[in-house]
Amino acid sequence: MSKNASHFVALRAIARRQWALATARRADNRTMVVLYLALPAVGEQVLNMLVGLSDTFLVGHLGAAAIAAVSISNQVVMLANVLFSSVATGGTVLIARAVGAEDPDLAHRAVNQSIVLGACIGLSTTILGVAFARQAIGWMGAEPDSLPLGTTYLGIVAYTFLLSTWMFIGLACLRGAGDTMSTMQIMGLVNAINILVAWTLIYGPLGLPKLGVMGSALGAAVARSIGGIVVLSMLARGRAGLQLDVRAMRPDFSMIMRMLRVGVPTGIEQLLFRMGDMFYFRVVASLGTAACAAHAVALNAESLSYSPGFGFAVAATTLVSQGLGARNPKRSEGDGYLSYKLGASFMSFMGLLFFFFSRQIVGIFTNDPQVIALGAGPLRLVALGQPFLASSQIFSGALRGAGDTRFPMLSNGINVVLVRFGLALLFVNVFGLGLMGAWYALTLDMTCRGVLNFLRFRSGTWKKIQV
Repeated sequence: MSKNASHFVALRAIARRQWALATARRADNRTMVVLYLALPAVGEQVLNMLVGLSDTFLVGHLGAAAIAAVSISNQVVMLANVLFSSVATGGTVLIARAVGAEDPDLAHRAVNQSIVLGACIGLSTTILGVAFARQAIGWMGAEPDSLPLGTTYLGIVAYTFLLSTWMFIGLACLRGAGDTMSTMQIMGLVNAINILVAWTLIYGPLGLPKLGVMGSALGAAVARSIGGIVVLSMLARGRAGLQLDVRAMRPDFSMIMRMLRVGVPTGIEQLLFRMGDMFYFRVVASLGTAACAAHAVALNAESLSYSPGFGFAVAATTLVSQGLGARNPKRSEGDGYLSYKLGASFMSFMGLLFFFFSRQIVGIFTNDPQVIALGAGPLRLVALGQPFLASSQIFSGALRGAGDTRFPMLSNGINVVLVRFGLALLFVNVFGLGLMGAWYALTLDMTCRGVLNFLRFRSGTWKKIQV
């Protein structure tokens, strides 16, 4: 497709999307505008979380060592994901600005350079993950019974980091263009494949071999690989005004620098967050396999409440960025506050479920009485912090949409290191509060981050930032 034809496709797609958003605006119903973007993104994140949740559920009946191994491995996988979050954030913000300003050339350049950078990151993490799987799992503090299982899981999943990177970066670009429905559908496909392949290979029905944790890893690897291929195919054909073009994949250093100026602070934030979380996890792992398994189950159950926060943060990022691109900061501010109000309502409802049905929710993932008893208390505790978690997630998203990525880097990254990890050490090792002590620290961390991000958004300084 020629450059002019590609731009025509982009303009036509933008026009259709802007018409859909304008329909809601003409009804003077900003809630519909936010929901138009947020609800599919909520669905996407639920499905994304279900990849990890289904892995935990499917291996949950193999014993505490299997649960701990998969959980520890996924901590390392999330650390690898930090490296492409810079590209994903930069691509999302620039593409959303392009939509607001009706600048298809900017969107075209941003998506192609995002995929190029993703290739570099994906190849690097694949090599490191395959070569140092055992060392990474051991460094995370795995017990002798879970170390070989975790090494097997990570060693398999690492081979798919390139396609996983392309999948997540491609999804981020589509969200920036306002196409959250396609991202939800892709994650639905990834989940279906993961569950089918993992269940088949873990338990070996119909005479097939029972591979246990290895089967879970193969399910995740196959699913994410297919997800990456689907995203690339979709962008190659053209979607939401975005299209891959081999000629546009030559390094464009001016575009790369624009993306990295916005995205690198988010990468540093995620690195600080993951490093702090890994140190925090080592404190939990020191409590033994049962506590580690209970922590993993409670964390996976609690992660369901992240999904509304993620969805409404996506809406805040996209709408704040589009509003600034259209030179309408007042609209951006209103959309940021509305995204929080709606997201906090959803998450508070999830908190009620966690509080009153904690044992039943933990029991979904395991039938081990000790793990259920240890996991129910933390889930009830974190239920109380849901409004603050919503503030942390959604106002961070709004600030990123404005290009104000340095403040979330400081508030989120530093808090998880100093508050979550620091207080966990104090509560567990000094006061002897066990797993509940670690979760006291986690709840205080999310409360501090929520307050700081709200105050930053209310200050309005983000309205003056240029990207």
